[in-house]
Amino acid sequence: MSAQYDVIVIGLGAMGSATVYQLSRRGRRVLGLEQYDIPHSRGSSHGFSRVIRLAYYEHPAYVPLLFRAYELWRELETLSGVPLLHITGSIDAGTSESQIFLGSQQACHVHGIAHEVLTSNELSHRFPAYRLPPEIMAVFQPEGGFLAPELCIVSHIRLAQANGAEIRAREQVLDWSPVGNRVRVRTDREVYEANRLVITAGAWAAKLVPSIAMLATPERQVLAWFQPSHPDLFAPSKFPVFNLVVEEGRYYGLPIFDVPGFKVGKYHHLSEAIDPDNPDFECRPADEKLLRDFVVRYFPDAAGPTMGLRACMFTNSPDKRFILDLHPEFPQVAIASPCSGHGFKFSCVVGEIMADLVERGDTNHDISIHRLARFKTWGEGGSGTRAL
Repeated sequence: MSAQYDVIVIGLGAMGSATVYQLSRRGRRVLGLEQYDIPHSRGSSHGFSRVIRLAYYEHPAYVPLLFRAYELWRELETLSGVPLLHITGSIDAGTSESQIFLGSQQACHVHGIAHEVLTSNELSHRFPAYRLPPEIMAVFQPEGGFLAPELCIVSHIRLAQANGAEIRAREQVLDWSPVGNRVRVRTDREVYEANRLVITAGAWAAKLVPSIAMLATPERQVLAWFQPSHPDLFAPSKFPVFNLVVEEGRYYGLPIFDVPGFKVGKYHHLSEAIDPDNPDFECRPADEKLLRDFVVRYFPDAAGPTMGLRACMFTNSPDKRFILDLHPEFPQVAIASPCSGHGFKFSCVVGEIMADLVERGDTNHDISIHRLARFKTWGEGGSGTRAL
């Protein structure tokens, strides 16, 4: 039997790295396990830039979590000395009847968030890269922007290590099991025991907790980077990140940062299921065309040569909200997944929530919309443990 710990965290992407850090700063003896590199590009926590926005149309309950996330990201920047949060402003746009436009306005009104409502013409005048149809209305929120995901993960891990956390990469978890009110985790190298277990395994969560298999579905997602003919229009100082619904679907985009090209993706891309252990990460002409056609129509100054195509994974719940909860059968186990393609911005506060759940079984953060009890299908996937 290897050394014993207060807490073991499985999966050290966005959520896991933040959880390890939060537990380590509270003086817990923590072991973090990652089957790939730190960071890596096999999951959902890479891609050079990730949107963060306050005018959250999905549900007003997300906004208090975002307020705390902004505080924690800025604290992490100070402690690490690494720029992580880049403010560009954010655009949430659709027709005047769309859920994105109305929901973003509602979130701003409920929580007193500074914002402006812009017509398509007003948006193009202020930010010339935008060429949206006249029926589109936009909520501009000046505090939106993007995070540097790989640097966020590395910063959390480095600070956790400085606090005494033990981090092991390239070590695959084979199975876990309850041992009384404790847990045992078996990897391809060792067997460990701890008082508590946190599963932040992203697309692999359902393989570690088969009971959530019907609630956490991995999906193939593709991003593209296109070289603008006028790169200055897509610089972070001139191009707010966007969340936009048009007749072709819902898309998101970010300014040029770190690598060449304007970054764009379509939420849920082609709605293709994916096996995280045998992923189809090959990007094909159809993937590129879907994204290029959107750019040609709505951001024509960015429709230059393709600079990059990259596949990753969303892990979706049925209602596209998160799962943040204790395991209903084994309360010494906490789960944070799936994040349905919009979780990275919350990862620092999710780490705080997981640390709370581990320490006292509850949190002062309102996570009621993310609890497992909202699903009637809990338990249809099988027993609580499984060998990978």
